[in-house]
Amino acid sequence: MSATSVIGLQWGDEAKGKIVDLLTEEHDIVVRYQGGNNAGHTVQFGGQTYKLSLLPAGILRPGVTSVVTGGVVINPRAFLEELDGITSRNGDVDQDLLISNRAHVVFPWHMAEEAVLEKGRGGDAIGTTMRGIGTCYRDKAGRTHAVRMGDLVKPESLRERVTTVVQHKNRVLAALDPESVPLDAEAIFQEYSEYAARLAPFVTDTTSHLHKALAAGKRVLFEGAQGSLLDLDHGTFPFVTSSNSSGAGIHSGSGVPEREIGRMIGVVKAYTTRVGGGPFPTELDDEIGQHIRDEGNEYGTVTGRPRRCGWFDAVATGYGARLSGVDCLAVMLLDVLSKLEQIDVCEAYEIDGERTTDFPAQIEELGRAQPVLRTLPGWQVDITGVRRLEDLPPEARAYIDVVSELVGAPVDIVSVGPDREQTILVDRD
Repeated sequence: MSATSVIGLQWGDEAKGKIVDLLTEEHDIVVRYQGGNNAGHTVQFGGQTYKLSLLPAGILRPGVTSVVTGGVVINPRAFLEELDGITSRNGDVDQDLLISNRAHVVFPWHMAEEAVLEKGRGGDAIGTTMRGIGTCYRDKAGRTHAVRMGDLVKPESLRERVTTVVQHKNRVLAALDPESVPLDAEAIFQEYSEYAARLAPFVTDTTSHLHKALAAGKRVLFEGAQGSLLDLDHGTFPFVTSSNSSGAGIHSGSGVPEREIGRMIGVVKAYTTRVGGGPFPTELDDEIGQHIRDEGNEYGTVTGRPRRCGWFDAVATGYGARLSGVDCLAVMLLDVLSKLEQIDVCEAYEIDGERTTDFPAQIEELGRAQPVLRTLPGWQVDITGVRRLEDLPPEARAYIDVVSELVGAPVDIVSVGPDREQTILVDRD
């Protein structure tokens, strides 16, 4: 088994991009298998910061092949803007990039539909990024009005396809919002034809490519987007994303059997954050929450929205770890907690007078959950220069041990700063 997977175990934004970047040098291929440009990864090294949404973090390493599989939904304009941004800084990466012909395409009608639907929800808005991701996945499931990358790069049939879909979407949008501006099928066709011409050289059967690569002994790294608690089937529904963002989505998104994965790394923040609506039992709507937000720069990579912040939730994270079957943990942003005198960890919930360590399936039940907290002493020492576990303050090591104990997995990686070098690799031998 020559494959490794990096999975976020919380509500996303766990700094997975840094771990993928660190591990890329040990792999030949990096795979993005779900989500769209609603996800964001930030990678820092060499004094530079890279913000990625659709491209795998492997794109930053020469000689590593980056693969975007059929489980991803692609906004061509956003994809090309991101690609141009990388090539302008790092040079040509064309030979190291593959896009699945099975990946579905995000069109202007998807953004228009999402905006109208989210507006109509009012106070019950899910908090989407308004990038048409959910509505694209909905068309994928509905099949009738879906367009895949393989269709996009066939100009002889694309015009007819776009015209047919736009006729339907204009009727839907007019019914939902009589003030909506009708979509122009010809303008969309012309715009997307230009995108198709640039993207066509990358489009191929990535499923076949990955099968052959694994058979040849190539080392493959799967890069999860968002987090396990946002998984469409297993997360905090309906406040979830529109794809399987836990480890359960690797096979369906990439076409690679999960038995090929020899190491599953679960990435967690040393605290908890969430974006958008939905219950959040350990949320800190106070000065400590704001302190964590400021110290951790907890503002969305894609949207810029301030993230909701709270104590580490071992109930939710432990559920994410079991869901994805992780072998070990990477604890990120430990340095963010360094100025606090004491730090709380949620070790259980109390729901309707009953104590439990099970994560509720029903959103109403999670909304009634009160965190049972374990208080630990802080370390109040700058740890950003530490490179060995034994050099961390005893309080910081004790905190890591508690996280490992409550989640039920050993900690193999600790991040003490945003840069590639600010990382502790734990030797458990």
